[in-house]
Formats: sequence, C-alpha cells, structure tokens
Amino acid sequence: MNSKPSASECFVYIMLPGQRSAVTAGKFVLTENMRGDALGQFVYRGKYLDDPQAVEIDPVELKLSTRTYKTTQLNGIFGALRDAGPDYWGRRVIDKHAGEARLGELDYLLESPDDRAGALGFGLNNIPPAPQRKFNKTIDLEKLQALADALVKDDLPSDPETPQVQDLLLLGTSMGGARPKTVVQDDDGLWVAKFNRADDRWNNTRVEHAMLRLARECGITVAESRIEPIGGKDVLLIKRFDREKTAKGYSRARMVSGLTILRADEALELRARWSYVILVEELRRIVADARRDARELFRRVCFNALISNIDDHPRNHAVIAKEKNWKLSPAYDLTPTPMVAQERRDLAMDCGDQGRYANAKNILSQHARFLLDQGEAEKIINDMKRQIGATWYDTVRASGVSDKDAETIRGAFVYPGFSL
Repeated sequence: MNSKPSASECFVYIMLPGQRSAVTAGKFVLTENMRGDALGQFVYRGKYLDDPQAVEIDPVELKLSTRTYKTTQLNGIFGALRDAGPDYWGRRVIDKHAGEARLGELDYLLESPDDRAGALGFGLNNIPPAPQRKFNKTIDLEKLQALADALVKDDLPSDPETPQVQDLLLLGTSMGGARPKTVVQDDDGLWVAKFNRADDRWNNTRVEHAMLRLARECGITVAESRIEPIGGKDVLLIKRFDREKTAKGYSRARMVSGLTILRADEALELRARWSYVILVEELRRIVADARRDARELFRRVCFNALISNIDDHPRNHAVIAKEKNWKLSPAYDLTPTPMVAQERRDLAMDCGDQGRYANAKNILSQHARFLLDQGEAEKIINDMKRQIGATWYDTVRASGVSDKDAETIRGAFVYPGFSL
C-alpha cells in the first residue's frame, strides 16, 4: 500500500433495510484545505436519492439531501463513517498486516473487512462488491485466541506476507474498543468474540458476561452473550445486534455511536461534549420513542455508577436502525473497576450538575432531561442500588467468576460515595 496521497476518495455503500446486498449511497472525498487541515466531503448519489427506499446514513450529519457535506473535524472523517471503520484493536490488526506501509484515514476504511459495525461499506468502484459472507467459525476460536495473544505481545513477524500475519485478518476489525476480539459465526448468527489478555487482573470475559446479566436483571436491555471455554481459556461471545440472519444471508442495521451523536471526539481537549445530559437531549431528537429510550439511558447511567464502570465513553453507546426509525441499541461493554477512592468516583461523561461525579444526587439533578419526574427517578436509583447491592456477588459467581476474582472486584459495587 502506498503512503497517504494528498487527495483520496472512495464510494460509500449501504445495505438498505430488509435487503441482502448493498447499493452505492454516495461518494466521499478526503483532501486538504488551504490551511493544510484535512477536509472531508460527502455527496449522496442522485440515483440513490431517487430511490423511494433510500435512508439517511446517520441522523446527525448526513441526512438525505442533494447538498455537499463538508467537515474538517476528526481528520476529515464524518462521524458515521468513522463508526463504520476499525477501532483501536482493528487498527492494530490492519497496521501489522500492512507492514511498513504508511496508512491514511481512508486506508483504514478501505482495508477493514466485511465485519464492520452497521450497514456501511467502502470501495473504489461505483458498483458495490457482492457480500463476502466469509466469517470465522466458532470452532476456530482456539486459533484466533493464539493469534490475539501473539499480537498483544507483538510477537508476530513484521513481514506482512508471512502466513501468520496473513492469518491475522481473521481477527477482524469491528467496533468495540481496544480489547482483542473478532467476529465468528455459528448456526444462530454472528457474534463478537472477545478474548482475555495475559496481563488481565481478573477473568475479564467472565466478569463482562456477568455484568451483562446483572444489567438485564436491573431492567436494562443488553446484548445477548455466552461464554465458550476454548483450550483452557474463556472466550466471551456477544451476539451482533446490528445483524440478522436469514436464509439468504445477513441483513444489516445502521449504527451510529454516541460519539457521533454528540458531535464529539476522543481527544482529551475535545471532550467538552462528553455528557449524558447532552446525549439524552440529542437522543430525544432522533429516536422514534423518545420517552422509552431516554428512560433506558437513565437506567444505564445509574448502573454504570453503581458498578464503577469508568469505561462508559460515548463509543460505548449507540443508536441503531433496522428499518427507517432509530432507537437506542442494547447495552454493551459493561465493565466494573474497583478503586481505592470511597467518597468520589467519576464516570467518563458528565451525568448531572456536578459533572462526572458518580453520585445519586448528581444523577438525580437532571432527571427531567430523561423525561422522568423526581419520584420516578428516585425509585429507579433506589431500586437499582438495592438490586445490585443484594445480588451482584451471586450473579458473578453464577456466571462462572471465581471467588478470588469476585473478591478482587468487590470494591466496584455500590461504593459509599454513591449515596453521599
């Protein structure tokens, strides 16, 4: 692959609701403006706009229109396109496979395989390629675990042509954070497989599975999950909620992250809009059932505070659209973090008048934004506090977490400062 050119472009494909093959939605061009800043431009294809089945790529930046959309944010990449690209782990996979080649932002979109989140695709031809339908099988998990272990230790050959590095693309590049993972397939559909790391303090896969179960017991809609013991190690399988298996292939749901909804970035200096209060306001404008989804998001704020989930950043929230209407996606990436501090712990995003403080009074301070009256909000907070306090240990043990690991994470749950 060549170094990043001064001007790059690609076609953006989309799989429309209920379809099994993609159409060309428009064209994306990445150049530089006169100041040398990256400039991204997107325009919908006229033929696509004429299609009565056409849907918007996202409800924030790229609504259906004949206009040319422009952005200098996020290195010139529109948020919805970034969401369909590889995450940190996926970039590591692509970087290793590319060897010494210098990659640009557009290269990462073009080089990511067909397991990306949502309904978008990218290519250099104006006609989309046929669906690849090439996914790893769950029976390959032991090999995939070994590849993930080698990449984490940077114990792979630097030559991109070696068979081991070629195999690395099996790991995939789907959205979902920095942990080793891939996409696998079984008779029930597609799953994100997440692996443990040798330097983990506890069995992360078992604990995350338990947190999804605990959240479900607290009335939160979560992604389906299960544990697969492979070669003496545990692999967490999380059902893809943006894919639906049919006799003729997989249909795809559009998916946009909370980061895109907030028009925000991950850089430290650009986190002013990292806020549940802003997120729920934006969410209410774009989803079909604002009351349901706003209340659901409030539950998730409470849950994250009560399990000390400090990884609740905007990319760990999303909206999806299986048809034309958008809704809050099931919850995912729920992880407890035991800490020494007992009086104050912070979430990744502002959640009330006192900023990120993971405290019941602070969360309650903005209850009206979540379409709840004070009594309703107080009941949710108090009920969830009792539920988690009384059941977290039994839930994690029932999920196969060892007694040692359960004791290690004990300090994450219902910390004293929550009720100050």
